[in-house]
Formats: sequence, C-alpha cells, structure tokens
Amino acid sequence: QEHLVESGGGLVQPGGSLRLSCAASGSILGFNTMAWYRQAPGKQRALVAWITKGGSTRYADSVKGRFTISRDDAKNTVYLQMNGLKPDDTSVYYCHAVYGLAEYWGHGTQVTVSS
Repeated sequence: QEHLVESGGGLVQPGGSLRLSCAASGSILGFNTMAWYRQAPGKQRALVAWITKGGSTRYADSVKGRFTISRDDAKNTVYLQMNGLKPDDTSVYYCHAVYGLAEYWGHGTQVTVSS
C-alpha cells in the first residue's frame, strides 16, 4: 500500500510562487503516471498536471506556462512548481498516482492566493 504525502502549500500573494512536493512511501519508478489535482470549495476535483513514467507531461490550459511538474525518482518525489499564482489557483492540491489498476491519493495541501 503506497502512501503519498503532500507538502509546500500555504498563503501567497498574487504573482508569487510555491513549490509543492509529493513524497511516496516507496519507489515511484513503477507508477505509470503521477499527477496533481486541485479542488476549490464547491467545485469538482480537476487535473492540474501529470507526468508519465517516461517523463512526458501534460497541463490544464489554465496553468500552462505558469506551472511545471517534475519528478525525482531517487527521492521518490514529484514536484509542482507554481509561478505567477492567481487568486483562482486557490484550492486544495492533491497528489495522485496510478500503478497498474490501482490508484492512490494524498490527503492534500491547501494553497491560498490572496493579498
């Protein structure tokens, strides 16, 4: 049973940056994909970015050019670098991983963008 633990959330002013981390309890080499989702109050959880085992990436249109997903297999960690943050980016951010037919979620980390 894999465990995913997110960190790095917090309060930031518009235009600021944060880097989220998702640490897995085991090796991430076996995961087919790892991704970041977010969910704002009253809204559905939505995909923000994902990265495949081979390193291919995909982003939601709303974050393209501002967010970057990356992985460090040696540290069993996936990152989400968020630049140019906007108030609309305020959400709980969740880490997600797929291993074969199994999927895993972290508990989330709150990101609040406000002046």
